[in-house]
Amino acid sequence: MLKDAILFASVGELAKQIQAKQISPVELTQSYLDRSEKLGAKLNAYARLTPTLALEQAQAAEKEIHRGHYRGPLHGIPYAAKDLLAVKDIPTT
Repeated sequence: MLKDAILFASVGELAKQIQAKQISPVELTQSYLDRSEKLGAKLNAYARLTPTLALEQAQAAEKEIHRGHYRGPLHGIPYAAKDLLAVKDIPTT
């Protein structure tokens, strides 16, 4: 589990740490999911969380990065999107 302070770092700083393998995309994603599950309902922040999909994508990114295939500063960075974007197999409300 990462410290909460990392969740407030800029994307640029997170990208540097991921590229340098100082933090894991999987750990980062899990930390954001934990925070989202804790505060999401209180803040009415999410229509739906997709933790399984997020962690699958984080694991895929981590494998690529560890094999030396770093795609750029957004590779391994988790993000949240509005519920108006179509995602395969995820209902859009």
